Amino acid sequence: MITVYVKRFNRETDEEAHIESYEIEEYPGMKVLDALEEINRKYDADISFRSSCLAGQCGSCGVKINGNGALACNAEISDNVLIEPLDFPVIKDLIVDRSSADEKVKQLQLSLDCDSETSHEKLKPEDIKDTKKVRSCIECYTCLSSCPVVKHFNEEFLGPYYLRYISKFDFDPRDEYDRLIEALDSGMYSCTSCGKCGEICPKNINSFGDAIEKLRAMAYAGNLGPLDAHKVFKDNVVASGRSVSKPEEPFIETIHKKWDEEGKYYTDDNEDKEKVALFTGCMVDYRAQEVGYALLDVLKANNIEIDIPEGQVCCGSPLLRTGQVDVVQELVDKNKEIFKDYDKVITICAGCGATLKNDHPKYGSNLNVQDISEFLIDKLDTSKMKEVDTKVTWHDPCHLSRGQGIREEPRKIIEMIPGVEFEELELPNQCCGAGGGIKSGKPEIALGLAKDKAEMVKATGADYVTTICPFCQINIQDGLNEIGLENVKILNLIQLLKMAYDE
Repeated sequence: MITVYVKRFNRETDEEAHIESYEIEEYPGMKVLDALEEINRKYDADISFRSSCLAGQCGSCGVKINGNGALACNAEISDNVLIEPLDFPVIKDLIVDRSSADEKVKQLQLSLDCDSETSHEKLKPEDIKDTKKVRSCIECYTCLSSCPVVKHFNEEFLGPYYLRYISKFDFDPRDEYDRLIEALDSGMYSCTSCGKCGEICPKNINSFGDAIEKLRAMAYAGNLGPLDAHKVFKDNVVASGRSVSKPEEPFIETIHKKWDEEGKYYTDDNEDKEKVALFTGCMVDYRAQEVGYALLDVLKANNIEIDIPEGQVCCGSPLLRTGQVDVVQELVDKNKEIFKDYDKVITICAGCGATLKNDHPKYGSNLNVQDISEFLIDKLDTSKMKEVDTKVTWHDPCHLSRGQGIREEPRKIIEMIPGVEFEELELPNQCCGAGGGIKSGKPEIALGLAKDKAEMVKATGADYVTTICPFCQINIQDGLNEIGLENVKILNLIQLLKMAYDE
């Protein structure tokens, strides 16, 4: 027996929506659509919902399930699930009025603009490679109801559905309309690159990577972008190899000076031992050096050897996400050379890890990359840990949970620490607003999403928020400060571990 919660509303009779609960017998493979039908049969509930093909092809049964868009015919039911309508005007219960979305499509002139008599002469098989990736949309609109930016800033960002739609035509060589202007007007630079739309898309369309990111690259090539704040990333990278300006004491430079003077913390020269290197990323090297030092303390406490090669440069993520791709190959080649003799490369920044794993292979580099939580999960000596009497919660960085598929390892590590009380956020993997160039280019959006996240933190009563992303750390802390929770601090998971190993 499971409990199912359904948000109900009839605009003809109800003043406001309300939640009703139902208990039904679950069976293996039971879908949300099956559960709704069983509720109506058992309780004569008369819940209204749309369905048609029952095979995930028509998109008509789109709903929100525990806050995320999904097809009712595809998603499996679970206990204590909340089923709600998509974020459109509600007609009745789970049936919504989608006419506003259809009207926007008309306004954007989203149809092929070409000379039909000669258009076929322009099309070659290789030309449709990019368009095929974004053409399988079934117009369920679940991405619009799952996008954190659309929720609060729909005038700034029309959403992934429309940008994907625009890209479908812009990537088609037959189309003669200037789609990039449409993309800019639709908020192309207001996307955080969180990947939520791709995660919940029933057709697995990667609206950021296969549409928005490529549109940004095309805008850059045509001198229509990026935003001025994004140009600073490239200026810094060209000048120093880092996307941020150089501080007085960079982490790598300082630690090598210390090693030259004092020697490394390990002396084992066993040539057969696995050679592991740390990829610091720009932020830990130039901004969040305390994370790097905490890592060295944790590694030393666990007798783990690691090298930190000099000469490493930006992974290229800030440039890739903002479309400034012309110098990325050079960055990839430099890092490939620096790390070529290592068996494993460890990252302590979710964005760096996702870029090294997912983007660098496209540029000819295939390093063996692990996030720090993957690396440490079976190496920590818990007998050396002291009790840490505190309450913590965990924020899933988008580039860790969706970009790398890493969710359980950080949680397991937190639970290893004696004395720590752990409580999940309501939506742990909801974007905090820091990525995709938003923190620098659209700070009002970044802060708005950070405040959302901070409110979730407040509800847990946690003393600390933990994560593995320097950008998330900065942005969520801004959100916490903005709502008056300056006493709640956000830490990299490594910093939390350091508390357990401090003498």
